[in-house]
Parts: sequence; structure tokens; C-alpha cells
Amino acid sequence: MAEQVSFPSTSGHRLAGLLDVPPGPVRGWGVFAHGFTLGKDSPAAYRICRGLADEGIGMLRFDNLGLGGSEGDWGDGSFTHKVSDTALAARFMADRGTPADLLVGHSFGGAAVIAAADQVPGLRAVVSIGAPSEPRHVEHNYDALLEKVMAEGHAEWLVGGRALTLKRAFIEDVRAADLKHRIRRLTVPLLVMHSPTDSTVNVENASAIFKAAPHPRSFVALEGSDHLLTARGQARRAARIISAWADQYLTTDR
Repeated sequence: MAEQVSFPSTSGHRLAGLLDVPPGPVRGWGVFAHGFTLGKDSPAAYRICRGLADEGIGMLRFDNLGLGGSEGDWGDGSFTHKVSDTALAARFMADRGTPADLLVGHSFGGAAVIAAADQVPGLRAVVSIGAPSEPRHVEHNYDALLEKVMAEGHAEWLVGGRALTLKRAFIEDVRAADLKHRIRRLTVPLLVMHSPTDSTVNVENASAIFKAAPHPRSFVALEGSDHLLTARGQARRAARIISAWADQYLTTDR
């Protein structure tokens, strides 16, 4: 069962979320951060969160600024906003009496949950799935627009049939982000998941994240998976692996 929720973003606009509630006993709670221009209803977000809920881990997934059911303009966001809003999502969970034990992020969201980890009191573990080792990796998605955006300040960007506004401030923000520094400062266990045949974010990114992270750290190769985890069973498999790995961090009462 999914419960519709909303909470204010760092920009003041309300973000739309869905809380996937376990049908049985609850082992823990978490927050899921979706990929770059995807959303809470993307296949990876939906299937992983539903899979974790079926395993007893309730998950909040939400649309970032200007995407899906959330207010605002996507063009006014940035990697910094995504990180801060992920931390706000965790605060929302704490305020409702279900503090987040786990942060899970897919692709660009995987980088965001790593960067947000030190802003979530009581967090027990972090999981990245197909994440880039540097946020600026997303530039390959809009490299044809870079010159125009840097010269004019913004440009319209067509993504999946939607018109988004790409702004200079976003580009400068992702270029300035230092994820490696955040990885080295992690104080909770990290699980890095990545497909060896990911053609969108090369698996070398997973190696860089894993090497930079302090112990305890784990790596699982999602053999046969594509970047978006769209093929039958891929996302559910990822959810089962996350559930098993996180079990030891969810067993201690708060």
C-alpha cells in the first residue's frame, strides 16, 4: 500500500512523495532518491521501493523539484538542492515517527544519498545503485547544449517528451560538487551496486566510489542489468539484495 505525502523543499515548493508501507511487520524505514530526470514513479524507484516494502522496509520515494507531482521548476534545482531535499525527506520521516535507517539512491540519486548521509541523524546505512563517482558525469546528457547555456544562461532541453530548462547555475553546481570528499567522510556502511555492462554510467564509477569509501563497505555486481533496471526482475532482485545486506543494520532497536 502506498500513502501519498508531501513536504516542503529547500526552495519552499512542496515535493510530492509516496510512502510504500510494509504489508506486515516493519524492520525499518528508508528514503529513495531517483535518477537525474526520472521521478518517484520510474520503474527502478517503484519496483525497488515496493520490493523493499514487501521485505519489511518502508520506503519514501519523492519527485524532485518540478518533476512528477512536485511543485516548482526543475531548472531552479541543482545537485545541492537534490542533496538537501533528500535530507529534508529524511527529516519528514523522523517527524512522522518513522526515522530513516536507510538511504537508497539510483544513478544521480545514488550520488545524492552519499552526499546527504552526514545530514541524516541516526542513519544506519547507504546504498548507491548505478551511481556516478562525480555528479558532473550527467553532462554527457546535455553536452550539445553546454556552449549555449554557458553563453546565454539557460536553454530549453527536451527530455522524454518534456521541455526542461537547463540553467548555467545547475552546470556550475554539478561541476563544483566534490563527491569523493563526501565518500571518504562516510560514517555509516555503504553498499555499492552496479552492472558491469552499464552503458550509461560505466562500472569504473562504482570502483572509484568503492575505493574511496571507508570500511564497512560492500560491492555487488548486478550482472545482466541495464542502467535503468527495466528488464523483468532486475529491480526486485536489487531490492532483495539490499534487504539482506541491510538486515544486520536494522536489527538493533533505536
